[in-house]
Amino acid sequence: MTPPRGTGRRLSIDDWIQAGFALVAEGGPHALRVDRLCERLGVTKGSFYWHFADLHAYRTALLDAWGSLKDQDRQRFEDSAAVEPRQRLRYMMSAVAGPAQWALERAMRVWALTDADVAANVRRSDGRVFRAVYQAFVEAGFDPEDAGVRAAVFFGAGMGVLHGATPEDAPVEMQERFLDFMFRA
Repeated sequence: MTPPRGTGRRLSIDDWIQAGFALVAEGGPHALRVDRLCERLGVTKGSFYWHFADLHAYRTALLDAWGSLKDQDRQRFEDSAAVEPRQRLRYMMSAVAGPAQWALERAMRVWALTDADVAANVRRSDGRVFRAVYQAFVEAGFDPEDAGVRAAVFFGAGMGVLHGATPEDAPVEMQERFLDFMFRA
């Protein structure tokens, strides 16, 4: 069986996932419709159904990808283990500071308030991010207890900024001062 043809290029599951993240960021979970996904990717509905049995299967794949940090911006969280701890945390802060990612983070958390599956995936994602932040502080030389407190503050501050501000409210200078504060002995 050959895949359906649209624009001449073959789409991957990741192409569909990234398109879904973009739609959720732009219009919330109600924007996840087969026709809108196909329009965004320039393909027919046949292409969608080649990859997914139905919208529920697609939504499940999207949520699994979110919980596994598979969106492009947050993938660096786990891919940066060889990077110096402060730089790793800088990556994490910048990953959610862009307007599209900022909007996606907020939309996923709002969606999680009304959908148990989404909430479970947001918790899984948050757990992975928290562990990555904790590990960065441990590798920076903080004992496990201090690393845990610093990770909780770092993560909590990020969530507070995410829900109470816009990306422009957290300029790079403020991010650097925050990192200076978090790395004080």
